[in-house]
Amino acid sequence: MLAFCNDYSEGCHPTVLKRLIDTNMLELPGYGSDDYSVAARQRIAEACHLPQAEVFLLSGGTQTNLIVIASLLRSYEGVICCSTGHIAVHEAGAIEATGHKVLTIPAKEGKLNAVDLEAYLVDFQKNASREHMVQPGMVYISQPTEYGTLYSKKELKGLHDVCKRNGLPLFVDGARLAYALACPENDVSLPDLSKLCDVFYFGGTKAGLLCGEAVVFPQGAPGHYLTFIKQHGALLAKGRLLGVQFDALFTDKLYLNIGKNAIVQADRIRAALKAKGYPFAIASPTNQIFVVLDAAKKQALAQQVWFDLWDNLPDGRTVIRLCTSWATTSEAVDQLIALL
Repeated sequence: MLAFCNDYSEGCHPTVLKRLIDTNMLELPGYGSDDYSVAARQRIAEACHLPQAEVFLLSGGTQTNLIVIASLLRSYEGVICCSTGHIAVHEAGAIEATGHKVLTIPAKEGKLNAVDLEAYLVDFQKNASREHMVQPGMVYISQPTEYGTLYSKKELKGLHDVCKRNGLPLFVDGARLAYALACPENDVSLPDLSKLCDVFYFGGTKAGLLCGEAVVFPQGAPGHYLTFIKQHGALLAKGRLLGVQFDALFTDKLYLNIGKNAIVQADRIRAALKAKGYPFAIASPTNQIFVVLDAAKKQALAQQVWFDLWDNLPDGRTVIRLCTSWATTSEAVDQLIALL
């Protein structure tokens, strides 16, 4: 089977694996206080051009989302996101399980629009029953989005401005941020992102690490944040596991180069699909490709390709997702194109 289902099927990038092996027998202090974890946090802050930024290393995306969101909301507040947002669709109610409701706004190309966000907040304030409702307490987006689309710097600034006017923190889920940074259509750098949101994370699980997400608070985290992470069962005793990996990822700008292969291979697949007349569900420039198949083509392709079933259309066709990664080979793409 050809694997195009996700971007985390493989273990980790050879450079990361070598660093783990080379440091395996070192006796290091725990809970992220080792030299590699300290160096990793410093490298990430420097890449953001914000030495004062506070960085925390967690192990998984859902865990990271719920910890960041739960830490920023009061008990009666919820988090705003678009209807296709990861926390609203693919996290099994993890945010609601913390006691906070996900408040959704219709998406446009997988994105939250600043005008729609402003209108939502204005309508909420006009509602005479608002004290009986879940109060909007923060805003969540992801870069890239669930549909592989990108927020431009202008769009991100628009959201940031609305959030600032309304006193709401803006949180950016960067599970696939490495692929956004590698995309030629992207105009948002790490320093840009650091200026235009209150907290974001750089995803490692989907970008060449065994596991790991780096949460960045550009202007400092809420007090006792490490204690909060510990309280939620997310502080690894062997914090070195995350520190060593992120130290490798942010050495010699590996994080910038690791996503380029995924974009190159995805572009090859997109070009082949277009040439062969396959319709796209949405125009996504990153490593996720959403293509529409009829029942016969879906069944035939499923015999030899591992892909993700995304949506069932009213006319009986199916939207599938093809996903490339740092590890996708040209040979695998050649075989996929031949099958198409």
